[in-house]
Amino acid sequence: MQATTQAMTPWIRLVLIATVGFGCVALLPTVAGAQDPLRIPVLNPPSLQYWEAERFKDQTLYTPVTLDSRDAIKAQSHNAASGLVRKINIDLNKTPYLHWQWRVENVLHGTEEQTRPGDDYAARVYVIVSGGFFFWQTRALNYVWSSNQAVNSSWPNAFTANAVMLAVRSGDSRSGQWQHETRNVLEDLQTYMHKSFTHIDAVAIMTDTDNSGQSATAYYGEIYFSDSAAQQ
Repeated sequence: MQATTQAMTPWIRLVLIATVGFGCVALLPTVAGAQDPLRIPVLNPPSLQYWEAERFKDQTLYTPVTLDSRDAIKAQSHNAASGLVRKINIDLNKTPYLHWQWRVENVLHGTEEQTRPGDDYAARVYVIVSGGFFFWQTRALNYVWSSNQAVNSSWPNAFTANAVMLAVRSGDSRSGQWQHETRNVLEDLQTYMHKSFTHIDAVAIMTDTDNSGQSATAYYGEIYFSDSAAQQ
């Protein structure tokens, strides 16, 4: 896995490589019985198969590890910004629920996340809707572990109006502990992007500290889509 080294304009941060290569997006088969819930794996640590690295400033280090008897991807960022992205087409009418596990060891301090100098997060999980050739129509919803914003608050990305940030967790109160999240992406896109989307085209994770110059460590566990809000 190699990180991109070419210079990129700041707004591309919102989508990583969302506008590149979507002609190759494939639906992966899901093994399920007639009565079983649909389940589409996206990230299955320790494997990073199908994930690609994208670098913006220096490199966040993503490493497969085992923590608390759980396989995970460890992210370590020191004044750096790079992420991992997986191009995968998800039918939100069939599997609208995004499930993931994450953990941060620390949040950032003194950042104003609604500004460009403060647009850093200890952990974030993106869902991306590609605009295809019309790259300016690409949209991204960022589920973030905020340093200081209220849980369930949202705000426009500091670099582009095409992305919205949504605080799923906030602050240090749950740091050092695994958290399990479930979001109805179909509903969230309507609520926060004010437009109906029936598919997403990629999922990305990123721990970034390049704007604030700080350091952060986070862990990403399993990520999957399903037709049920219940964890599987």
